[in-house]
Amino acid sequence: MKKAAILAFSALVFCSSHSFARDSIRAYSISSIMSSEVAKSKLGTDVSFYFGDQSYGKALKDFGGFKTNKKTNAFAKSDEDACNWVFLSAMIALKERAIKEGGNAVVDIKSNYKNNLTSSSETFQCGAGAVMAGVALTGKVVTLE
Repeated sequence: MKKAAILAFSALVFCSSHSFARDSIRAYSISSIMSSEVAKSKLGTDVSFYFGDQSYGKALKDFGGFKTNKKTNAFAKSDEDACNWVFLSAMIALKERAIKEGGNAVVDIKSNYKNNLTSSSETFQCGAGAVMAGVALTGKVVTLE
């Protein structure tokens, strides 16, 4: 009986593995997460962020472009919750990089999920599956006047 249960469970796991391979790529609202209290507390005001083609002031110094690629556990979370969480992690990484380089802004922030560069001032791209969610961003660190 024990062997039959183990065999049945193994077959179920191997046959249903395709359901764990889901990778739904969707666009989520930047303003929705950036206006949240958790984002405000984690990102602070030391570094400004400009997405897509948003205009910004004159750059006094350009420190170059940087990438971030973050993943998070999406198990038992909605895709939107997991994607918002991992987007915030990616934004924290860009903030920390700006501070490390001596900049006060990250401009031209774009989604780069699976090396598919997408520029938007309104949405970011996130890939979510049954177990993991991921966000990849690129941005240029600068010092603005």
